[in-house]
Amino acid sequence: MHIPFEYTYQTLPERFYSRIAPISSKEPELALFNAELALSLGLSPDELLSSHPESLFSGNAFSEDEHTIALAYAGHQFGNFVPQLGDGRAILLGELVDTDGIRRDIQLKGAGRTPYSRRGDGRSALGPVIREYVLSEAMHHLGIPTTRALAAVTSGETVRRESRLPGGVFTRVASSHIRIGTFEYFAVRKDIEGLQLLAEYTIDRHYPELRREENPYVALLHTVIGVQAHLVAQWMAVGFIHGVMNTDNMSISGETIDYGPCAFMDAFDPATVYSYIDRNGRYAYANQGPIAQWNLARFAESLLPILAEEQKEAVSLANNAVQTFGDIFRSAWLQAMGSKLGLSTAVDDDFSLIEEFLNILLENEADYTNSFRSLHGLLLERSISDCFSEPMRKSLEPWLPRWRKRLEQESGSHAAVAETMRLSNPAFIPRNHRVEEVIQAAVEDRNFEPAKLLSGILSRPFVDQGEHERFMAPPEEHEVVQHTFCGT
Repeated sequence: MHIPFEYTYQTLPERFYSRIAPISSKEPELALFNAELALSLGLSPDELLSSHPESLFSGNAFSEDEHTIALAYAGHQFGNFVPQLGDGRAILLGELVDTDGIRRDIQLKGAGRTPYSRRGDGRSALGPVIREYVLSEAMHHLGIPTTRALAAVTSGETVRRESRLPGGVFTRVASSHIRIGTFEYFAVRKDIEGLQLLAEYTIDRHYPELRREENPYVALLHTVIGVQAHLVAQWMAVGFIHGVMNTDNMSISGETIDYGPCAFMDAFDPATVYSYIDRNGRYAYANQGPIAQWNLARFAESLLPILAEEQKEAVSLANNAVQTFGDIFRSAWLQAMGSKLGLSTAVDDDFSLIEEFLNILLENEADYTNSFRSLHGLLLERSISDCFSEPMRKSLEPWLPRWRKRLEQESGSHAAVAETMRLSNPAFIPRNHRVEEVIQAAVEDRNFEPAKLLSGILSRPFVDQGEHERFMAPPEEHEVVQHTFCGT
């Protein structure tokens, strides 16, 4: 099947990437396929599925393609700067303009060694492929900007990690793969021309409206700060913990990218960490806002040579921009969390109202997602005993009248408030123990039906699906997932 790829990133100088073809997989087989996404990319699912999709989505069909590339970038990893990282196990096949007119990268993860692999094998284990497929599609259906999953294949090979594991290849779709770390790559090399070319390309691709600004590079900095602040606020509203918020994992487009050790929180605790490698809690749930600002400060530093001719002025412009993050994030967080309480407007006292409810959850070790969904149940005239356990009812006694009084200030009808809450509080999230179940089925039994079932449930996260009620339940003690792991 001919796919009409375009290659605008390859118009940049070759120091931006390395030309490399995917390494063929031995016996690839298609495991998961996203027909809805294929349609939005202007592709025919029927044609794809009848044209050896295992060859396409493993990279075998591109083993001699001269257009495929691995991107160069640097990054701060857990606060430590690494001047060269790059796509060590990912290869960009090309770009497609989707049915909405948005240019999308089509990338394979796990397609073989690249010049940036260092000592890595360039492959991916099947487990992380399944995790990213399920998690990224769940995020999309939650309405949160994200890269997406087009396909997953088994490679027919084994990869060495802590043990021998079956291999897989993941097809990722993204608005682009330009990261904060991409800008750092050129800044650390004092490659001002490269930095400027990258900024120009980024503006043209993602934010062409900035061309009208007096200083488009300063406008780019402010815009990226804004989209990242809103993104992290949305993460926190659904209890998502990225787990590895390194600067090379922060997309300039404002999409969630790189689902390595990520997880959704069960019982509410601001200090929650799942990532096995995050021993000090740098990327804990409550730290995600401050870390985003820290990362954006690194982005601002990278842009200094092109923000202004005089260094002093450039530093001032950068500092002023980074300092706006706090107010933007607080406003975005209030809006996202307020919606979960049925609030469409924000007043000064909302912050304490939200914090008090979160403290009640913390004291009772209550499930984050289900507790908010249960509040929505109260608006549907369900009894409090049906919605909350006895300890929670007691803790909520002084808070509920305050919340109901605040709802009276909303201009919308009772039905409108209830709908705001319903669309802000998912009934279904990709709970860690359920994700582990589908990974185990895929890895141990080559059974992908559980992953398909879970993905289907998660494609309607705000809809009550009585037949799948068990997927709403938090884990039993023996089901709790203590740690998640990066795929490399």
